[in-house]
Amino acid sequence: MPIQIKERFHVDAPPDTVWVFLKDPARVVRCLPGAELTETVDKRTYRGRTTVKVGPITTTYTGTVRLDAVDDAERRMRLEGEGAEAGGAGSARLTMSGHVTPADGGSEIQVDASIDIAGPVMQYGRGLVESVSRQLFKQFATAVRTQLEGEQKDGGRRTSDPAAGGAKGNGGGARSSDRVAAVDAGAPALRPATPPERALRLLPLLVSALADRLRRLFRRAPSTK
Repeated sequence: MPIQIKERFHVDAPPDTVWVFLKDPARVVRCLPGAELTETVDKRTYRGRTTVKVGPITTTYTGTVRLDAVDDAERRMRLEGEGAEAGGAGSARLTMSGHVTPADGGSEIQVDASIDIAGPVMQYGRGLVESVSRQLFKQFATAVRTQLEGEQKDGGRRTSDPAAGGAKGNGGGARSSDRVAAVDAGAPALRPATPPERALRLLPLLVSALADRLRRLFRRAPSTK
């Protein structure tokens, strides 16, 4: 049975600004730990990979993401993705919808996702994998806020990579020599490959997810007094 995730978060930036950001996978991917884009197939189809590190072991998943529906008037989108573990038995499928609405002088981003995971990662148990997925979403939300709110303060000039914790760039984005050429002229150019040190470190997320589950269990436990 797929894992269902429904989350929402607030960003102090205008809805149109947030919407333009979310439609640009070359910018969004920088907010996803361990992820990178490797190829633009067309304006709505992209290939990429995610690098996951568990202790001394590093695993790479490769796959494709497609923007199936984009409604600029309603600021809604729907995407589907699928990937597989390189040289392994693991696989994942993702269906996600996003919606941007005005809220409290800024924007609210609502995300509904269905994730179907198969392979060795499920040895940790469905509940723990779901908790890790929520931890990852929190990291993504924090990175998006950092990027967009920073751009608002800097008048749209900030080019730092929030997932890497970098400082301001040169004001004009990455040099053309640092970009991967896009297949489609209308699609965004892609950032260079994710450095190894930016691999998604799974163990800290597992520990955090376990601690979160234990806190919830203790809160629900009846008092013995």
